[in-house]
Amino acid sequence: MHPNPVYRTETDVAALAFARDRSFGILSVNGTDGPLAAHIPFDLGQGEVFLHLARSNPIARAALPAPALLAVSGPDAYVSPDWYGAVDQVPTWNYTAVHLRGVLEPLPQEALRPHLQRMSAQMEARLAPKPIWTLDKMSDDAITRMFRMIVPFRLVIAGVESTMKLNQNKTDTQRAGAAAGIAAAPIGLDALRIAELMQGRVVPL
Repeated sequence: MHPNPVYRTETDVAALAFARDRSFGILSVNGTDGPLAAHIPFDLGQGEVFLHLARSNPIARAALPAPALLAVSGPDAYVSPDWYGAVDQVPTWNYTAVHLRGVLEPLPQEALRPHLQRMSAQMEARLAPKPIWTLDKMSDDAITRMFRMIVPFRLVIAGVESTMKLNQNKTDTQRAGAAAGIAAAPIGLDALRIAELMQGRVVPL
């Protein structure tokens, strides 16, 4: 995370809301041969994150409980110094992200079904008016086979960090120029979202 405090002004409540909205991140723990990482969807509760991993995932086989980091990334975009309308500027990259730190611990296998039900219900609700998919649409045999392959975990949150790097260290004119430049020549799918954040057109986190 960028250490400059000008980029780190969001509250924990806002940061957690951002993480809940994204519901996908990179889980990392220390392994015996170095860091281990897994890209995971998750279900954010009150002070804890529920997730599941393939039984064969190295994190699932690591010595747990253990300290862990869940990094949740938002939109990002390249910023050309030409867009500031000022001399002696350098390229940079604007981005939004939240880090959740805590202890990762395994859960009993019976915790898997309610976790999957909560997570799929949350995601399916965003697809309205599509009829909501539920586990009830699967046969018992198929569910049993699937549940053998994945295991549930919980990350007990001990710390929340967030960064919104949106050229807050520039003048209003320079920041507006950068936002307009990004919007006019977006590189990547997230660039327009970053431009909107810089222009204050959407809630940041």
